[in-house]
Amino acid sequence: MSHHITIITGGIGSGKSVVTQLLRVMGWPTYDCDSRAKWLMDHSPALRQAIIALLGAEAYEGTTLNRGFVAERIFAQAQLRDRLNAIVHPAVRDDIVRWASVQTMSRCFVETALLEQSGLDMLATDVWVVDAPVAVRINRVARRNGLTKEQIAQRIASQTVYQGHVKTYPIHNDGRIALLPQVMALLENAQQIEKRNI
Repeated sequence: MSHHITIITGGIGSGKSVVTQLLRVMGWPTYDCDSRAKWLMDHSPALRQAIIALLGAEAYEGTTLNRGFVAERIFAQAQLRDRLNAIVHPAVRDDIVRWASVQTMSRCFVETALLEQSGLDMLATDVWVVDAPVAVRINRVARRNGLTKEQIAQRIASQTVYQGHVKTYPIHNDGRIALLPQVMALLENAQQIEKRNI
């Protein structure tokens, strides 16, 4: 079966995980790049070997990634962060292809904050971009993980909005417009497009 891959993306605090969770509850296959990348770094011997070659043996405690050590190294040196991403992103892309190939539904959903940087736009049939006003996003993230508003604003400013070649559809998550009807409308639209292309 050929699979359509819809990428769900958006900046920090936009609510892309909420959209993914709605789809999961509805029975759609969903893939979370962030959690899966962490799993792969802990469980893939090839990835572990490449990360140790880049960052040294301290990058792991046994077979578990030493996340504090790695974060300290890569946030201090942007070049190291780019080199680590160049190791991890292809492994995640390969994992998505394997995962999608065994799904029984024709459409799969992949959640990521890093679309073009990870090369996942090359796998996408379409992209759902979740967005919310900056003030709403800052408040959400502050409640969730305790960063200061200044730190959150810096992260938001550093993230780029996807403007690539794949067809994009907006989802507004400002707390006033209901998410579920928007998701249902996009699913209906996707199914109509699939029928036309059969």
